[in-house]
Formats: sequence, structure tokens, C-alpha cells
Amino acid sequence: MRQTIYIETSIPSNYYEIRTDPQSIARKDWTQTWWHLEKDNYELFTSIGVIQELQRGNHPQKAEKLSLVSGLKLLPVTQEIVEIVEIYISHLIMPADPSGDALHLATASYYKIDILLTWNCKHIANMKKINHIRRINTKLGLMTPLLITPLNLIGDDNDN
Repeated sequence: MRQTIYIETSIPSNYYEIRTDPQSIARKDWTQTWWHLEKDNYELFTSIGVIQELQRGNHPQKAEKLSLVSGLKLLPVTQEIVEIVEIYISHLIMPADPSGDALHLATASYYKIDILLTWNCKHIANMKKINHIRRINTKLGLMTPLLITPLNLIGDDNDN
């Protein structure tokens, strides 16, 4: 059985990144490399939260970003997920935006997704926060997905 991945908003955003600083270019390259070479090895999911974040505001290549995630399986946001989001926010695990990072983590945790793929290393893929996240998820009876970037999943042909 293939591993499952929750695609968070920063993945399509970095896939279509237009900034030209070296870090932005690297994230764009790694995201596109993973998307083209590795994504078919996984079962991909997202949520309405990602769609809504991508629909908000006026940003470059908005339609392309939405198109990139349009074929992914959509996980419904349930009342249980909304309650998990509130717990994350009250325990200071995630910023106090119920439609952002807390929603992505709660959705991936609730549906027992193996990996939450993100470039958000401040609030999600942050090793300083993982033990706190695991502690709260354990108390809630939830699995904690791996919180990683596409770079962590790009295979090396020289690996044995």
C-alpha cells in the first residue's frame, strides 16, 4: 500500500514561485522535482482549507496553483477537526488562524495521513515543535504525520 501525503498550501505556492533569491529558486526546483519524479509513488490528499487559502488574495499564477491541486483527493473538514484545531491553538502549537496551519495539521492527523508535505518550517515542519505536537496528538488519540519538505522525499539514484 502506498504511503499517503497531505499537500499543504506551500507546496503549490513554491511549485509556482516567482521570487529569484537562491532559497526561493531552490524550493521551487525541489518542489517541481518531487512533483514530477516522486508524487506518483504516493496517494495524495488535500483539504478545502488549502483550496480556500489559494483562492484568497491576488497572487501570481493563482489559477495554476489551484489547478495543481485540483486532481487531489479532498479530505472533508469535520466538526472533530474543527475541535482539534481549537485545541492546537489553545495549546499554542499553531498560530491562532483556524483556517491555516492548525487546520492542515488537524486534518492530516485526523485522517491518519502518513506525511504532511510542507515548506512551512516555522509552524509545521519544525523540529522544535514536534514533541509538543506529538504529546497533544497522543492525548487526543491521534497519529502524528511526518512533517517534512519535498527535499526529504527526493530519492537519490545512488542510494543502496
